[in-house]
Amino acid sequence: MTFHSIKIKKLSAQIAEQIRSAILAGEYTPGDKLPSERELAEMFDVSRPSVREALNMLATAGLIASHQGGGTVVLSLMDKADVNPFSELIRAEMERALDVIEVRKGIESWTAYYAVERSLPEDIRRMEDIISSMQHRLNDPVSSEDLDTEFHISVARATHNFAWLHLMQTIYDGMKNFQHLVWRSVNLTGDDHSLLYTHHLGIFEAIKSKDPEAARTAMLDHLSFAEQRSSAYVGQDRINHLLNQ
Repeated sequence: MTFHSIKIKKLSAQIAEQIRSAILAGEYTPGDKLPSERELAEMFDVSRPSVREALNMLATAGLIASHQGGGTVVLSLMDKADVNPFSELIRAEMERALDVIEVRKGIESWTAYYAVERSLPEDIRRMEDIISSMQHRLNDPVSSEDLDTEFHISVARATHNFAWLHLMQTIYDGMKNFQHLVWRSVNLTGDDHSLLYTHHLGIFEAIKSKDPEAARTAMLDHLSFAEQRSSAYVGQDRINHLLNQ
């Protein structure tokens, strides 16, 4: 029988391994802040230097970034540039946002499908809380804008696939300014806002009832509606540009 030497891992390596696992499992998503160095030391029952070394290891791996006075933030694994490439592309050519939405239709419809198969009770509760908040804000469309993004990210998180989650976060970060403009331009009517709420409710109910095909179809229908509204906004922007020349 052949024996192999036993290697004892440093505390910092063990800490980094656990935090890395939590990030890849979706417990911390891109943009989330990790607990403070002091809090982590208490959670792991170790010294702060060990925690600091672990965080440096994760920062070197590109998983987190520490900001003075701003804490330690989880990074997207899909976006290593200083500027989000989707954001820059859409800023230069607004109609490219329609290309991204087309890709979203393919990605997010299957994200909803897998969320049905893999979602845990806490995932359902998270989505339910967001849907409840949407309902309470039906008369205030502007304040519901962030809830829309939160819901879609929560569906991606429910797949428990770090690639889905980090890819969706990168796309949403890149689309943020464009969606902000569209939301305020074409989604402020009471009927549209109620319809958007109904769409999200339908997606949630399909996921909760464990119907993958219904969830996929509901998400696809919702994003087709978003595509129509975004296309209308881009068309109007082109007309305004021509009139102002």
